[in-house]
Amino acid sequence: MSIAKILWIVSFLAAVVFAFASFPMAAVLLAVLGLVSGWFVDADHRRGLIIAAVFLMMAGGAHAWGAIPTLGAYLNAIFDNYAAVLAAASLTAILKTTAERLKP
Repeated sequence: MSIAKILWIVSFLAAVVFAFASFPMAAVLLAVLGLVSGWFVDADHRRGLIIAAVFLMMAGGAHAWGAIPTLGAYLNAIFDNYAAVLAAASLTAILKTTAERLKP
């Protein structure tokens, strides 16, 4: 298993854990995991990552689970956390793409 897959698994598990447990530095940890995970995204998958982040954050995709009784609130929290990971990973992917385009 590659480092990239391990980082994405750890990032998703952190998003799940922080949906149920309160931790003062959870947002920072999710951001760092996202920034590091974004470094390992292949050029072919960067567009999909950015689209997923925009969908979860802006289009309300993370809150689509709200109508489900009892379980919906937890799913919303999980995908809110994962949206933060994807947003940070998108920033890294955008910076990496920009740096690649500026190289001679």
